[in-house]
Amino acid sequence: MGYLALLRAPHVSRLLFGTLLGRLPAGMTALVIALALREAGAPYGRIGLATAAYAISAAVGGPVLGRIVDRTGQPRVLLASAVVAGGGYALLALAPGSALAAPVGAAIAGLAMPPLEPCLRSLWPAVVEEEQLDTAYAFDSASQQILYVAGPLAVAGIAGLFSPVAALWVAAGLGLAGALIVATAAPARAWRAPQREHSAGLLGPLRSPGLVLLLIGLAGAGWAVGAQNVLFIAYAERHAGALPGGAGTLLAMAALGGLLGALAYGAVKWRSSTATRTWVMAVVMAGSYLPLVVLPGPYPMAALAFLSGILLAPLLAAAFVLVAELAPTGTVTEAFAWLVTLFATGNSLGYAVSGHLAEGSLQSVALCATGGIGLGGVLLFGARRWFRAVPLAPVARPVAVG
Repeated sequence: MGYLALLRAPHVSRLLFGTLLGRLPAGMTALVIALALREAGAPYGRIGLATAAYAISAAVGGPVLGRIVDRTGQPRVLLASAVVAGGGYALLALAPGSALAAPVGAAIAGLAMPPLEPCLRSLWPAVVEEEQLDTAYAFDSASQQILYVAGPLAVAGIAGLFSPVAALWVAAGLGLAGALIVATAAPARAWRAPQREHSAGLLGPLRSPGLVLLLIGLAGAGWAVGAQNVLFIAYAERHAGALPGGAGTLLAMAALGGLLGALAYGAVKWRSSTATRTWVMAVVMAGSYLPLVVLPGPYPMAALAFLSGILLAPLLAAAFVLVAELAPTGTVTEAFAWLVTLFATGNSLGYAVSGHLAEGSLQSVALCATGGIGLGGVLLFGARRWFRAVPLAPVARPVAVG
């Protein structure tokens, strides 16, 4: 199935647009918090605290909201969380200079971030046919590459025209608008998770050993991306003026590689199993990171950035399918939320470790990035026998809802 045919399928364009719109604040928040608090005279320590509060709260809140969605459905959770998250952004906007209100507002915004990513991935089997899932997940993965370029650009534009505080209000509005578009769509209103397996217990999807191993392996991919971002920033500083756009160009080249890689992945009819594709792409992705250790001149480095980005989005697209196959019945939305959380956690750890290494050798930072995805790939290869799909429950197809 081609991408044009996918976009023409009922509900697909609306769900994609609403999800992208509502997820845009995720690409804006870290930068807009820093700009708004700095404009209010906050010290860097407080900015770091507020940013960390947002990231940690989002990591905790995602799986919790995902579990509630699996038990109660999507619309109420999406709308309620968007309203609460908007309140967090409002608190930030009204008191960015407050030592208490700023981190509390950031924590609320993160904790209640609408679970649009896991909700969309739970909806795909109800919206497209089984043979179309790879294409749908690939297009979904490709769209993420756009978000993390568009988010900072939106913040820069709004802050330049108005103020960073205005960008906080826009983030609140975008989250609510996106949640409203998705929550009122027929597939979201009709969707219900199958009856939850009794054996899932308190751990929910984490009772599946294969899923846990998959998530840990993908955290290695998150680590690699975080370390790579630090590498590009530090490299651009040491080659100031040699590459137009500096670190932004390197990051954009990696994102472009991911976008094109995902589109190519979704256009191919794969014969290998999803589990095999997942570990193979993780190992090959590690190989694509290894040339970064050479630290060539700026223009070859831009080419290597593009090369290193190609397999990230296809890896995630394959992983989305595998998550749905491995999650115990009735826990799929929470499972997708755990994927978001583990990837973000790995990303943050990669940032933190490579940030210390960057003060010394940039080669150590490149090795840190390569090691993250390399270990992830080895783990996924070693765990491949655990990647056995659970029996699929009947999928609720969208129906007309009055």
